[in-house]
Amino acid sequence: MAEPIPVDSETGVPTISGLETIFSNVVSVAVAFAGIVFLIMLLIGGFSLITAGSEAPKAEAAKKTITYAIFGFIFVAVSYLILQLIKSFTGVDVTNFTIVQP
Repeated sequence: MAEPIPVDSETGVPTISGLETIFSNVVSVAVAFAGIVFLIMLLIGGFSLITAGSEAPKAEAAKKTITYAIFGFIFVAVSYLILQLIKSFTGVDVTNFTIVQP
């Protein structure tokens, strides 16, 4: 669920901490989009493989589609795990975007 952008109570103008919220919302949408694309590509590849019949080139193309979808999902998952590994080694939460104001 998207978070609302913080606004100054007196002026009604968005504050600099709104960038944190925008970044968080963009990352959430990007991860959800990656999951949806993964499922769609698996469905397309599976349907193409089923309908390919005995045509080897079509079956091979469908297998490549499924393979690339799985590799893409693994890439997203491993990227997240690397960020969590960095967090556990250094103690710095690189998945949380914050702006330090003086």
